[in-house]
Amino acid sequence: MVKTNDDNLSLVIHKKGDLRLEQTPIPTNLGPNDVLCKTHSCGICGTDIHYWVHGFMSSFVVKEPLILGHEVSALVDQVGSNVTHLKPGDRVAIEPALPCRMCHHCKEGMYNHCPVSNTQVKGSPQFDGMLTRYFEHPADFCFKLPDNVSWEEGAMVEPLAVAVHAVRRVNLTLGQTVLVCGAGTMGMMCLAAAKAHGASRVVMTDINEFRLKVAKELGADQTIHIDLKSFNVETYVAKVKEALGGQGANVTFECTGNEGSTKVAIYATNNGGKVALVGLGPLEVSAPLVNASLREVDIIGVCRFRNCYPMAIYLLEKGLVNLKPLVTHKYPLERSLDAFNKMLEPNNNAIKVLIQCNKDFN
Repeated sequence: MVKTNDDNLSLVIHKKGDLRLEQTPIPTNLGPNDVLCKTHSCGICGTDIHYWVHGFMSSFVVKEPLILGHEVSALVDQVGSNVTHLKPGDRVAIEPALPCRMCHHCKEGMYNHCPVSNTQVKGSPQFDGMLTRYFEHPADFCFKLPDNVSWEEGAMVEPLAVAVHAVRRVNLTLGQTVLVCGAGTMGMMCLAAAKAHGASRVVMTDINEFRLKVAKELGADQTIHIDLKSFNVETYVAKVKEALGGQGANVTFECTGNEGSTKVAIYATNNGGKVALVGLGPLEVSAPLVNASLREVDIIGVCRFRNCYPMAIYLLEKGLVNLKPLVTHKYPLERSLDAFNKMLEPNNNAIKVLIQCNKDFN
């Protein structure tokens, strides 16, 4: 099947610092288990910025032209011959990492650890993403959006799913206290997910006052502004404990990847508590592991998500989380470069920047 409209404008990174708007081929020869989707909204993630500014993220290096984008809501345009649960016109959120479905990780339900999935994350080298007009995707990794969930919220299901997975990893229970380090998109998602899962008190830290103001709107019980000029681990650990009535947090979500923040996260977590490492930073950092060990503070990794999209969509559908205040900027696809440049502006007051990829549907 060939689309009669050959416009498939896409945002393509060629190498470090080289980001271009280009026409790319519209997918043809749709697989029997796949769908052709028409992108509505795509969020800019810190990973996208890292590829653009540095040319790599962790061990993933841009070596050839790559379409960016992995936080997407889309309209189903065509369905493969075996697809029965979706039809043209359905609104969907897209799970971007595609596992092999055959290895022992996949068969045990831990498909986010599948080695193949690390090479098949849309928008990561060398697997084209969805900041484009049209893309093809396996139908079983497309999730229908309820009528009361907006396109913009649909594009935020992906980061919300990360937070749902993080909450599950720490086994957050009703009434526990929470510290969230970093009030960027992932920190906000962890705040929302923690509140929805019964956290009694959530304290947020960040270097940006605007983000902390939005965090209060989303339900943070107390916020702590971090002044980088006078940053001292002990000082901010004391501030967190003061905000929590003299105790450390039962659970901490570290969402910055910053070494200093990671130290605060560990020291400010109560004895026997848990620290989830949600944010990605350098491959190696210095951390107080002996302190964590002696106090039985569990340090828990978080790798994307598994089987979390249904819960993330449920939270949105039932109004248990409110992500709408996070959308601070929206750009058409034609102005994608402006959108990326906005993310680099100092004090830009940007949290979630969305790019709208098609004009002909609402």
